[in-house]
Amino acid sequence: MIELTQVTKTFGTNHVLRGINLTIPSGTSMVVIGGSGTGKSVLLKSILGLVIPDGGTITLDGQDVTKTDRDAFLARFGMLFQGGALFDSLKVWENVAFRLMRGPAKRPKAEAREIAIEKLRRVGLKPATADMFPAELSGGMQKRVGLARAIAAEPEIIFFDEPTTGLDPIMSGVINELIREIVREMGATAMTITHDMSSVRAIADNVAMLHDGLIRWTGPVAEMDASPDPYLQQFIHGRADGPIESVR
Repeated sequence: MIELTQVTKTFGTNHVLRGINLTIPSGTSMVVIGGSGTGKSVLLKSILGLVIPDGGTITLDGQDVTKTDRDAFLARFGMLFQGGALFDSLKVWENVAFRLMRGPAKRPKAEAREIAIEKLRRVGLKPATADMFPAELSGGMQKRVGLARAIAAEPEIIFFDEPTTGLDPIMSGVINELIREIVREMGATAMTITHDMSSVRAIADNVAMLHDGLIRWTGPVAEMDASPDPYLQQFIHGRADGPIESVR
């Protein structure tokens, strides 16, 4: 579904992506792991076209993403943002239906609201939540609203940016389980960036370890623990000693 070949990106003297090669098969869940500042977000933004790579190619279904119709391209994606990114001035259902009421496939307001309530129900929120404002919700509920919005338009591809950041362990487990169930139900292709190993084990089919602008290891999540790769082993076990230098 998505293929990156020798993708590079530099900001000034900071070489963020140094030649990324990564393949995400259709209908699978890829989780990209790595420490803060390793380029995970830049990688995601490059696929979406929010950041233009300096070199290399990114293809979606074999088509160069820089040469496709932008609206049609983005219509295939859903996104769960790290901080929720809900519009404070809009009611919950309006946040969920935001995309449905805009663009070429604009839905009537009543229909959009009905879909929004159904998606809220799918992520475990009651219909009464629809007319509340984001500020009236807990962090976990806001994350669920963000997930409902991500799936509202039935996208083929869903990106999850640090989906469990700021959540307690129990709510993190709930969100991870929801993500896994929904991706499977929809048959969607998913890409998650995270440093939360509980998320990795819960939602990944495949894992890619990003460090210093390169994919150091990639493979099925079932093979992750047995891998001899020193970067991967240091990261997944949280060791201070290893090839990944810690700031002290």
